[in-house]
Amino acid sequence: MEEDFGRLPRRAFLSSALALGGAFVGGTGWATQRRNTPSQVMGPFYPVTKPLDQDADLTAIAGSAGRAAGQIIHLMGRVLDSGGEPVVNARVEIWQANSHGRYTHPSDRNPAPLDPNFEGYAVQRTDEMGRYRFKTVKPGAYPVNENWTRPPHIHFDVSGTVGRIVSQMYFENEPLNDVDRLLNSTKRKPELIAAYQPPGEDMEPDSVVAVWDVTVPES
Repeated sequence: MEEDFGRLPRRAFLSSALALGGAFVGGTGWATQRRNTPSQVMGPFYPVTKPLDQDADLTAIAGSAGRAAGQIIHLMGRVLDSGGEPVVNARVEIWQANSHGRYTHPSDRNPAPLDPNFEGYAVQRTDEMGRYRFKTVKPGAYPVNENWTRPPHIHFDVSGTVGRIVSQMYFENEPLNDVDRLLNSTKRKPELIAAYQPPGEDMEPDSVVAVWDVTVPES
């Protein structure tokens, strides 16, 4: 098991969880029967070449003094099995557009600018309580065509000891959520929308915490 979450020390992670009202310790749904998180398409912008810098802080690139543009999001949650038990050492992989709505991908023709300080990809393993944590920026909305603009979302590929879920996480209170074709293709839409919480004492005062649990099949 890794001793830290990228550049985020384990002790800081635990103190943040406690400061956020125990969101990761005995939260709702713990040790209760759960349905698997709804699947969503992987999408066309899964990284062709994965960056060397894959730690849990997407707002900075190793060796660069710059910081990514946009609203800082502390993305946290747990990976659980269908019985509500934590999945230890689950692999959590995320990728997303930058704050302008542009992916670092050769097939993305969006004219929005790239952010040289944001690679949009990270991967980590859950801890002994099934928890993950990333520091990123809120992705921007982007047009698919003249009739469809995708709301801000983050792609997840989560592998437990047996099962795997590929899905997308959305943000609450986004008007585009109401009309997005992919989000509204599931009857369990609320399960794909992260809840906001205020930042902990060790976080940037203008940042936001987004909490989203993932349930993977374990049989």
